[in-house]
Amino acid sequence: MLKDTVHYSVAESEPVRLVQVTDPHLFADPEGQLLGVNTTQSFQAVLNTFSATQYPADILLATGDISQDYSPESYQHFVDKIEALDLPCHYLPGNHDDPRLMAVRMQGDHVFGQQIIDIGPWLILMLDSTVRGKPGGYLGEKQFELIDAAVKAYPDKHVLLVMHHNPILMQCAWLDQHCMANGEDFLARTSRYPQVKGVLWGHVHQQVDKLHPGPHGDIPLMATPSTCIQFKPLSSYFALDTVQPGYRLLELSGDGSIRTNVYRVPGNRFSPDNEASGY
Repeated sequence: MLKDTVHYSVAESEPVRLVQVTDPHLFADPEGQLLGVNTTQSFQAVLNTFSATQYPADILLATGDISQDYSPESYQHFVDKIEALDLPCHYLPGNHDDPRLMAVRMQGDHVFGQQIIDIGPWLILMLDSTVRGKPGGYLGEKQFELIDAAVKAYPDKHVLLVMHHNPILMQCAWLDQHCMANGEDFLARTSRYPQVKGVLWGHVHQQVDKLHPGPHGDIPLMATPSTCIQFKPLSSYFALDTVQPGYRLLELSGDGSIRTNVYRVPGNRFSPDNEASGY
């Protein structure tokens, strides 16, 4: 049994059900705004939208950029707000986060920083793609070693790889400067494992659903909208989208297939500053 592993049981006849939130960019001040959007209010609106569905999720995944201002209070706001969901929350850092501060402040009965989640017929691996002091990402050898060790320890489990940075280019010139620098190598190396059935990330503030052709079949590649501002797809320059904040639901089946959908806050309450040239 590997260290840094959390174990959950689910009924054999049921899929593993996940909800992913990402990039809330919270401030110490609950009135803090990011490019015209109050990030505390937009995060709460996403949680409310999810809660209203009464979806029977097993785990909440938070895939980085929890904080915008590196403050202890921003992490505490996150912990306080997700408490009402009564779900175990597993998190990983983004480029706007302070991992050491996260380890101290992201604490609670439902909040976990372990990298390996063993649930039903699945393993969920929470990978750290951050590079200290840089907006772009890179997956280091220790993370590849973790993937290899987990697959060898649980050879009969399907594997979902989760991280902050995008391993593929978004065809969005300004954003692609901040991708996972070794994303092509990452996909080549991890697709060799027949157990790897999906890759999930945040960072890009927009929805992606693509397939990566691997030697053992196509692997779903999934990115999820931010709970605050959205980046306009396929833009050569920095531009914000007007679609609303959102989250992703995933159902991981016993046969290794993944059903997933992105959902957004209804209406048009959260409108960014479209004159912004960066953040």
